[in-house]
Amino acid sequence: MSEAGADVVRMDFPYRKAGRRAPDKAPVLVRSVVEEAEVLRNRTGRLVLGGRSMGGRMCSMAVADGLPADGLVLVSYPLHPPGRPERLRTEHFPSVGVPCLFVSGTRDAFGAPGEIAAATAAISGPVTHEWIEGKDHSLRGADSRVAEIVVAWMGRTGLL
Repeated sequence: MSEAGADVVRMDFPYRKAGRRAPDKAPVLVRSVVEEAEVLRNRTGRLVLGGRSMGGRMCSMAVADGLPADGLVLVSYPLHPPGRPERLRTEHFPSVGVPCLFVSGTRDAFGAPGEIAAATAAISGPVTHEWIEGKDHSLRGADSRVAEIVVAWMGRTGLL
């Protein structure tokens, strides 16, 4: 239980559990999100999924594929590979219909604030953006700020 009163569970993807550095293909990662989410929903009844970078992307893909969730928290969403803005990772966004929080640094090479704001317009659920000034994709040193942003957003949206 977090200080804010929410059950928070961290999961590791299968490749991490196996001690590998290279991630599995997206279908394996999404399936592991679905499996973990089903266990959590059975415990709590309410489900807000989220993750940092690829983890958040896999959560959003699982929800777009039909995994029931009450919201998404996407920290440092990897909108595109650095230096490759034409390779957007957003094809599933139109199928996301839950409240979404995007937290990113203003200097993130995986997606600048304007790029993220434009891309997330395709999401049918309400979208909130929070920018952490001067931070890159790692958001190094901003963990407590990210937690404050997430708790405040969950409170405002009635998800807490």
